[in-house]
Amino acid sequence: MKHLVFGLLILTSSLAAAADKPVHLFILSGQSNMAGMNPKLGFEPEAAKLFPEAEVAYIKVAVGGQPIRLWVTEWDEIASKHGLDAAKVRANDKTKGTPYYQQILDQFAALLKKHPNPASVTFCWMQGERDAREGLHPAYADALQQLVANLRRDLKQPNMNVVIGRLSDHGKPTDANWQAVRKAQVDLAKADSRGAWVDCDDLNNKEKNGVMTDDLHYTREGYELLGRRYVRQAKALINGQKPAESGRPD
Repeated sequence: MKHLVFGLLILTSSLAAAADKPVHLFILSGQSNMAGMNPKLGFEPEAAKLFPEAEVAYIKVAVGGQPIRLWVTEWDEIASKHGLDAAKVRANDKTKGTPYYQQILDQFAALLKKHPNPASVTFCWMQGERDAREGLHPAYADALQQLVANLRRDLKQPNMNVVIGRLSDHGKPTDANWQAVRKAQVDLAKADSRGAWVDCDDLNNKEKNGVMTDDLHYTREGYELLGRRYVRQAKALINGQKPAESGRPD
């Protein structure tokens, strides 16, 4: 959970690409399982395959072990509404405010200077482990909905697509906190006309001393598949098609 990966602007398009090609922009953000996803191993190849006549560009802002409150300015108000003591929760935070949200705004602004008229914008989110473990699940659904609304407003992208990575099966069925966050993620994706979700239950299976374990973090192959699933679900949304309801697009 301590693995840190701060987003840098990376463009997947060829330098020789025609200026009139449509451009699809992606925002990749979240905590450790987004940080651990190397877009070059899954996301970029799938994007090149599914958008052969277009450019794809993205930013990545992902930091291990971080709660959603560091992306959502209104989190304290949301938490209080759900009976949580926001001040107590934040008392031991080493990071204050919403620095990762601001990074998204700053990097996206830089991206728009290169691509001022994108054909689409898609937000890909992989986060929630920290909130589940801290017992902050009551506020998670509203916080995630607020984050999406804030991005659409502040990025001036009201038609932004949203693809949510659902927490894996690392948390067992008896873990009510974990299951509540999983449900909130899928519920948001299904309720949003421009939303989809990605199933991660098969991405974290690791063998340790001959025993198969549902690890918190994913395998190398799992991270590659995560990136591919993000692109596949986004492609369906961009084309006005129904994304895979199972979270596992072919």
